[in-house]
Amino acid sequence: MLGDVRLILLFIFGAWLVPPVTSVADDGLDQIRLRGTVVWGADQEGGGPFIYPDPDDPTRLIGFEVELAQLIAEHLGVTAVFSQGQWDKLPDLLDRGDIDLVLNGYEWTSNRGERYGLSIPYYIYELQLLGRATDDSLTSWDDLLKPVDGRQRKVSSLGGSAAQDYVEQFGGDDIDMALFEGATDAMDATALGLSGIDANVQDLPIWRFYAKGFPQLRPIGAPVGRGFYVAMTRKADQDLLRAVNEILLKALQDGRLHRIFAKYGMWNDTQRMRGLETDESGGFIGSPARAADGDDQDAATVRYEPSGGWTVIQQRGGLLVKSAGMTILLSITAMPIAVFIGLLIALARLYGPWYLGKPAAVYVEVVRGTPLVLQLYLIYFLTPKLLDIIFPGMELTINAFAAAVMGLAINYSAYEAEIYRGGILSIPRGQMEAAISLGMSRSLALRRIIIPQATRLVLPPMTNDFIALFKDTAVCSVITVVELSKQYYIQARSAGAIVELGLLTALLYLAMSYPLSVMTNRLEKKLNQERRG
Repeated sequence: MLGDVRLILLFIFGAWLVPPVTSVADDGLDQIRLRGTVVWGADQEGGGPFIYPDPDDPTRLIGFEVELAQLIAEHLGVTAVFSQGQWDKLPDLLDRGDIDLVLNGYEWTSNRGERYGLSIPYYIYELQLLGRATDDSLTSWDDLLKPVDGRQRKVSSLGGSAAQDYVEQFGGDDIDMALFEGATDAMDATALGLSGIDANVQDLPIWRFYAKGFPQLRPIGAPVGRGFYVAMTRKADQDLLRAVNEILLKALQDGRLHRIFAKYGMWNDTQRMRGLETDESGGFIGSPARAADGDDQDAATVRYEPSGGWTVIQQRGGLLVKSAGMTILLSITAMPIAVFIGLLIALARLYGPWYLGKPAAVYVEVVRGTPLVLQLYLIYFLTPKLLDIIFPGMELTINAFAAAVMGLAINYSAYEAEIYRGGILSIPRGQMEAAISLGMSRSLALRRIIIPQATRLVLPPMTNDFIALFKDTAVCSVITVVELSKQYYIQARSAGAIVELGLLTALLYLAMSYPLSVMTNRLEKKLNQERRG
């Protein structure tokens, strides 16, 4: 038995080092054309006007960056393929080779320029200070530096954005910051005055797009802090970067970008002052064209329209149900692996030699002592580097689903190991001694006497862990897996139906976990009856 355990443990640990692999996305413009696709990354959760589900058909993505990606793809002679990624992790996906291009409102910074290829700006953004319509004490940026009711002003913004940098440089230690993962979340918190938030600093395109959905907010002062939205490539993909620059410059000159931005209410004097747009004869188009081209927000053909009620459930409920399927698939795949590994670790600690027992104990403590999100991140982004060391030149990596299953299995295996260890220790020692006295080997006694009894004892806590696993799959969105909770955030922020879709999401989680809860209760009652008998 111990020999089998050692072999299986070695196999399991080896499997973590050499996981299921897929090929890295090919580098270079020539390879992109050979594939026939250019893969661009963005985060739907960021919402409009960048990229978001079409209100009329939530299975279809729209947004000015969707159209920009199509524009670039047409210029390259390939098809644009969208890849979902968490906003702040998109550069990591670029490094991994999962995507060829990042298009998601990334601002130009010198630090990014040192690490990545940055295109010429496709849009010049500005920052807008927003306050509550009922708050007369906030009339300018300078008012942010004045304490209110004996406390510092608190300003919300998207974490890691230029808005955060601007506020921190402007106010220093005199302004408190509240950072959010979603732009609309920051605006919601400001409108409601949550946690003492007084104001929000938002990219002007985002504010203009969502203004109708936030009547409680008002713009304060003129836009400030101009900066550039740029496309990002890997540093080595110089041909791709040049091609992107070519189409951006051409689209700025011939008015295609103007039309895209006007469609989403983003065209303004700041864009016009670049002075690049020309007419069919090559003549410069200046400000006289303003009255005819729809400069104002009211001229936008695509707007944010909050929706709710039964209509939004009909339109977007199917997407949530589909994503619930991904949650179920992750759970039913990861949990059996976690139980199997946990049993092996428990046996190694209880019956294995010290060189298996000690590492198994360390494994349990390390895995339980580190967060799941960190484990997933390391598995997904560190594995390609390990594989490159083990198999140099083969460009192997691990896909997001396999990494998610592996991360969940590793995390829960530590807890299952302790559950099994407790279950085995609860079996009277006399049973093992009796089995050995009857001529059974230790391994045979474990298989036929100890483990079957321990399994019956640990089934209820194992089922509880299974229920917890369903909810912990939400963390997998950090490595691009779109499960139920991530789909909820995407759709709720797009439709503005936080309550309606939130209730549906809660019902779906309940539908997945309630049968397991019933099973757990029945198992516990049955075991209690058997013990009494």
